[in-house]
Order: sequence, then structure tokens, then C-alpha cells
Amino acid sequence: MILRCQPGYELLLERELRPHGLAMGANGGGWLATTDVQATACPDLCFAHSALLAPREITGESVNALAARIAEYFLESARTERFDAQWPLAFDCAANLDGLGRRADAVEKAFNELLRKRMSRVAKLAAPPARLSPFSHSPLRGLFVYFTDFQRAHVARESISYGQRRMADDPLAPSRSYLKVEEAYGVIGREPAPGETVVDLGAAPGGWSYSAARRGARVVAVDNGPLKAGALNNPLITHLQQDAFHFDPTQSDATSNAPADWLFCDLVEDPRHVLENILLPWVERRWCKHYIVNLKFGRTDPVALLSEVRARIPAARIRHLYHDREEFTLVASL
Repeated sequence: MILRCQPGYELLLERELRPHGLAMGANGGGWLATTDVQATACPDLCFAHSALLAPREITGESVNALAARIAEYFLESARTERFDAQWPLAFDCAANLDGLGRRADAVEKAFNELLRKRMSRVAKLAAPPARLSPFSHSPLRGLFVYFTDFQRAHVARESISYGQRRMADDPLAPSRSYLKVEEAYGVIGREPAPGETVVDLGAAPGGWSYSAARRGARVVAVDNGPLKAGALNNPLITHLQQDAFHFDPTQSDATSNAPADWLFCDLVEDPRHVLENILLPWVERRWCKHYIVNLKFGRTDPVALLSEVRARIPAARIRHLYHDREEFTLVASL
């Protein structure tokens, strides 16, 4: 497999893979390869953003040579397939080489021209993967091309997406943390809806509260700090100036319809403090139906923390999001 991650987190992904018995091969900026050809199942991973399954290495000195060899591989492998709906086509590249993105774009353009000449109807059905499917354990079948240098690409017909993707900013969002919760909806496979209740613990300045309110949900934002921008004076957001760790939804007039539909929490606190005193009590007492919670690993060993959280909350889906930094995000529906 070729596993992709956020650049700078390759070693954490490698450590996460060790218990699965996958032997590590080459690696670079935002990617690493496994050399265990016996591995048939891709494990559920936190630090991986996607996995190319059974990739073939294709080399070429020029843009046209690479495009022709990729087209040859695709046409041969797709010879007996039917294409009746949109299918995923993705060209991407490693993060450690200046100009590699332009190279990948040029090869993609040349490949598309070749594909239109040979299979025009199939070419019209190609679309970026993010438009086709949210996170799924089942692989997407299409064409996935990943450049690790200027003369080398890894090409696969199947890929697993772990749900991470870059989100568009909103000028009314109070902070960039808004992007994290927007991205997390794709991992959990749902989002707040009109009429639902969201409790946002540690809400200020209100990015996550604003995200839920703009979808029509009623939000109880709990934080001693002020709300800003689109969260300030929002008619769907009730701001309670209280400490998040002492908030009890069963004792609050603002959450009379407990359990809440959603728990949000993005606190800059020790991750085990958040785990022990917010997430675990809310899960055990069934105070929410769905949750999105960030744990900041900071000085904590992130892989050890990840193992601990998985052991204690096996139902949680845990991801290092595109918009996460030294943190990972837990989502689940109870």
C-alpha cells in the first residue's frame, strides 16, 4: 500500500502501523509505503488520510511518457469493466519537492487527452473522489495516481479514503477551528440538522457553534470566554458563561430535552482530563446521541494516547484531520 498523511506526521503513522505487522518501505513528504505484500486488509487508521491498494510503480522521463504509461495501465485494467456512473479519478503528489505539483497537473492533462481519444464516454464520467463518497471502509474503484518524484508515480485502481479533506473557509466563522468540525462531518457521515440540539463545551470564540447554527440546529455554547463574528448574538446560539467541566445538561434549563443530539468539544486542555471528565461521562450517561471531540496531544505521546483511547472507547472513529494540528478528532454515534 501507499499510505498518505499530513506532511510531518509520517513517523507517527509508521508507529501506528507497527502493531498491524506491516513492514515499512520507502517514505517521503506526506507518504509512506508498506512492503508486506501479504497484507489484504487495510486497518482503521488515525494518521492516514488515504491508502492506495496494490499500487503499481510507473516511471518515465517526460510528461508524455508518464501519461502514456498510466493510460496504458488504466485501459488494460478497465478493459472488461462497465462505467455507468461517475468514477473517481485523482492525481496528487508528495509534499517535499518544489514543482512536483505542476508536474502532476501536466501529466493529468496529458492523460485526460489520451483517455478522451480512446474512451470519451468514460472520460466524461471521471470526477474527483471528494465529490463522490464520504468515508467508507469499502475501497473506491477508479484511478488513483500519486507522484513521489518527477519520474515516478504509484498508480492504483482502488483506494480507501479515511475521510479527511480540505474545507472551504467562511468569512463569518469566528476562528479556523470551524474548518475542523466541518471536516469531521464527513468522517462521522452526518451533520447537525434543523431542530437538533448541540452542546458545545469550550465553545469560545464560537467556530463550532456557528457551524451547527448555520445548519439550523439549536446550540448551547458553554464557555466563560466571549463569542465572536457569526456566533455572536446568533438567535440559534444560547451562550452560557460556565466552566465546561462542570456543566451538567440534566441540570440546565437550556438543555431541557436531554439527551442532546450532539456533543461538541474542542478544549485546549490536557487530553486525559477531557477524556476522563467530559467524553467518558457523556458517553456512559448517554447525554448525547453523536459527538465530535478533539484531544490535544501536545506533550503527550500521541500514539500511546491513541492506543489508550481506542481501548477505552472502541466505538470511536479517530482521525488526524487535514485541519488538525497537534490533536486528533474523535467522532461516533451512540
